[in-house]
Amino acid sequence: MRTSFRLFPCGAVLLFLVGCKCVPDTEWNALQARNSALAEQNRAQLAEIENLRHHGRALEDRLIRNEKQLALLEERANLDREQLDAFRREREGLYDQFQGLAFGRGRMPPELNRQLVELSQKHASLQFDPETGVSKLDTDILFDSGEAVLKPGAERLLDDLVRVLRSPAAGDLKIMVAGHTDNQLIAGRAVRERYPNNFHLSTARALAVADRMKRAGLPEHRMGVAGFGPCQPISSNATARDRQKNRRVEIFVMDAEVPVVGWSESMPGVYDAGVRR
Repeated sequence: MRTSFRLFPCGAVLLFLVGCKCVPDTEWNALQARNSALAEQNRAQLAEIENLRHHGRALEDRLIRNEKQLALLEERANLDREQLDAFRREREGLYDQFQGLAFGRGRMPPELNRQLVELSQKHASLQFDPETGVSKLDTDILFDSGEAVLKPGAERLLDDLVRVLRSPAAGDLKIMVAGHTDNQLIAGRAVRERYPNNFHLSTARALAVADRMKRAGLPEHRMGVAGFGPCQPISSNATARDRQKNRRVEIFVMDAEVPVVGWSESMPGVYDAGVRR
């Protein structure tokens, strides 16, 4: 077997060899191949480093944009909070004005307030708001579905309520009974013949409550009745629980001087005294 050799000038290999020396072709080829592989690996690593740098710059740009957007959102949120606080202050101011109209002294008479709170604690289906003087009755407790005939338990509740409203603490305060429904259509032909739509049903239920309160001894001249159908929801009607909240009868307790449309004695400038009844 013949082995070839390469001769190098002594000066060309001083870094590796002392003196002149021959390198076999096989070893030389192996060194060249290794050098090429290392050079290719180096180029690949440089390309990867450049890609990483480019990706890092892109991430940095996105981070800057996101920080700017976050700052803008925070600024908007602060503005929204300021507007919300302003709306709340305005609502509280309007509420104080309403209370001043409704009760003269700005609040419901304390003794009447106390009695209604105790009554709401006795009857779970009666919700009373001491701040506004509004009592809410769950119509599912008062009536069967699609009906305007009071259940026996509802009659006992209304009798207790009338005893409070006839007490000296209530004086001559007016009572407005308002019926509300959810937004579901009246189901069943027989029911629709009695109540063509939710306005009829809500008004019939408010009237049934007022009639019971009258039979229990509350003077009818102190009462008014209104039906709002589905038009004044307090919840979204999206779920059965929401719809249950909207089916309600509200009983408002108001001072005799509160102006109410249709209540002639409270709006003397509208009605001619000669035609009042």
